[in-house]
Amino acid sequence: MKHLTLFILALVSQLCLQAQNYDNIAFDNRTYVNGLTSIKLTPATAPLGYPVIDLGSGEQLCLSFDDLEGNDNRYLKYTVIHCTHDWKPSDLNPFDYIDGYLEDEFTDHSYSFNTVQSYVHFTLRFPNNMLNITKSGNYLLFVYDDTPDNPILTRRFMVKENAEAVISGNVHAASDVRYRYTGQEVDFNVNTGRNIIRDPARNLRATIMQNGRWDNAIIGLRYRYGKPGEYSFDYDDNENSFYGSSEFRTFSIKSLRYNGDRIAAIRYDGKAYLAVVLEDIARPYGAYQGTTTLKGKCYWENGDYTGENREDYVLTRFSLKCDFPVTNGSIYVFGELTDWQIQEDAKLEYNPQTNYWEAELYLKQGYYNYQYVFVHDGSTEIDATYIEGSHWETSNDYGVFVYLNDETSLYDRLIGVEFFNTVSGR
Repeated sequence: MKHLTLFILALVSQLCLQAQNYDNIAFDNRTYVNGLTSIKLTPATAPLGYPVIDLGSGEQLCLSFDDLEGNDNRYLKYTVIHCTHDWKPSDLNPFDYIDGYLEDEFTDHSYSFNTVQSYVHFTLRFPNNMLNITKSGNYLLFVYDDTPDNPILTRRFMVKENAEAVISGNVHAASDVRYRYTGQEVDFNVNTGRNIIRDPARNLRATIMQNGRWDNAIIGLRYRYGKPGEYSFDYDDNENSFYGSSEFRTFSIKSLRYNGDRIAAIRYDGKAYLAVVLEDIARPYGAYQGTTTLKGKCYWENGDYTGENREDYVLTRFSLKCDFPVTNGSIYVFGELTDWQIQEDAKLEYNPQTNYWEAELYLKQGYYNYQYVFVHDGSTEIDATYIEGSHWETSNDYGVFVYLNDETSLYDRLIGVEFFNTVSGR
């Protein structure tokens, strides 16, 4: 009787998932409840890697995040949703791409230790024996509290077919002379291997992503010319170009005992730790300055103590000096520290007493990259050149993803992935 009851419950939950239309979530990286922060989705063996794994390889992705409200009463579950190349729900039934249960539970959470800010740390590793993935393509990880009607967060990831297509290419200064000194062009060729493509103009698509950002990704790019099995995505009209921007700014709050890299002061006011990042200067027209960065990423570490969940949270102040008027828009701190999104608490406000633009973010101890971006009033487009300027020499990572939707598969297969860098070419 017990086994029958469990079977019925599992069947009911799977039927509910199949009936879910997902109108209450965005097919993007989003957080739907307050208090969740320090969210990462990376390969389990590469904490600074991009969320891509090989199909059938046994590789896992690791999702981690903190709940600052200390809510360990949530009954967290997750599922994965197959998507098209342009991040819409595909026509596949969940049983077509999931082997096992259509949903699984979170079983790994722990608590902060000896920190001023208490939190619950959640970790999930998947695919696993309970929920495995059988098709390549784009996927949305959907985390919810008990039922899909209570979304917690969504995250994009990709599953690629192993050694199907070979992508070769490089990153160089833009071909268009107007952007010769500010733009970067990603040219590449695709050898589709064993795949027979009867209508490549219709069924072959590519996506180019800069530094893990989705807001400025080029999605649905078609090949320019080619022959059966070999296709070129070499353009001269900016269809495959990005602004290079400038190298990311950095700071470190790994230690609460001494001032880390680019930290002017750090103290405890009896309620929380406070840190002041060294003053920044707008650089829209400056010369290129090379430095080593994490391409906008961050990682968390307590440099004072070892042990799990010893990282505390620090109210971190940013200040920016602009020698020109800032009008018709707003400036924001931007990078992985803001989830690569425009966040209201990352908006800088002008302080007439200091003549600086200032903002404060509540950040976990660690090492950070960031930049200042501008958003015009009435627009959602992020401009990373208004404050930072743009240079073709800037070191950026570019991910190229190639999709094939043919008459036999009826879904967008991810047949090839390659990463390039401006400096190395690969």
